[in-house]
Amino acid sequence: MQAVNYENETSYGNLELLAKQVVEGFITGLHKSPFHGFSVEFAEHRQYNNGDNVKNIDWKLYAKTDKLYSKRFEEETNLRCQFVIDVSSSMYFPEPKNNKLTFAIQATASLMYLLKRQRDAFGLSLFTDEILLNSPAKSTTVHQKYLFTQLEDLLQKPKVNATTNLSESLHQVAELIHKRSLVIIFSDLFNTQTSPEKTDQFFDALQHLKFNKHEVVVFNVVDQSKEVEFNFDNRPYQFVDMETGESIKVHANQVKENYVEAINAYRQQIEMKCNQYKIDLINADINQGFYSILQAYLIKRQKLG
Repeated sequence: MQAVNYENETSYGNLELLAKQVVEGFITGLHKSPFHGFSVEFAEHRQYNNGDNVKNIDWKLYAKTDKLYSKRFEEETNLRCQFVIDVSSSMYFPEPKNNKLTFAIQATASLMYLLKRQRDAFGLSLFTDEILLNSPAKSTTVHQKYLFTQLEDLLQKPKVNATTNLSESLHQVAELIHKRSLVIIFSDLFNTQTSPEKTDQFFDALQHLKFNKHEVVVFNVVDQSKEVEFNFDNRPYQFVDMETGESIKVHANQVKENYVEAINAYRQQIEMKCNQYKIDLINADINQGFYSILQAYLIKRQKLG
């Protein structure tokens, strides 16, 4: 299945339209892919469990899939999902519009649109070094429009020199969510790379979420080419920390080898610890579109039943 990057073909005011296009294109692609079992039928049905009313079984779908599914009804809300987005200044890299935050917002909007189709509830938490917004999970159309408005406003008001406190924010989110939920985090995780202590604090916060019975998916949002592979021209650059304003002048080729080695070692460490704590870590390259995000969510959704 081909990943499509919509970049910023639509205006910020059309976030809902973009989300609809992404989800419908994704579902159409599923019909032609090995993931056919996750197609549109999945959004309108849930897997049959022993004890469910047999009157609700969709026998036509059984004939197609050889699996038992029950039709879902408007009042059913089987999943609560809380989106947690890092909106600190580092998320505005690499450029004013086509950046990590734009990607995270558009991916979140697409997932919200899909959740709404599935009649599941969703909430939104935004943070820098503190929680800026925390909206509880609901499944109404009014709630969806409210959250889309919050996301659109965020795109139009960049935050300058806004630092990150990822671990403290996640601890706060863990206390604010009062019902078991799927917590989906979008962050570049750069705050956790500054020291081993920061990394430990990050996993302490993730364990807090797990202790409170939440399932956790972390989307590590990066510009793979620049932030991981360090693909810069062979010339001097002045690199500026977007959160603190500190800068350093270096020649790209003189630091590339050490940088790539360090960043890959860190990412392997994070992946290993996530596996240890049974936390889903998904590397999300902003240049690869949203389909991998939706696919990762559906795989997780199916595991949750």
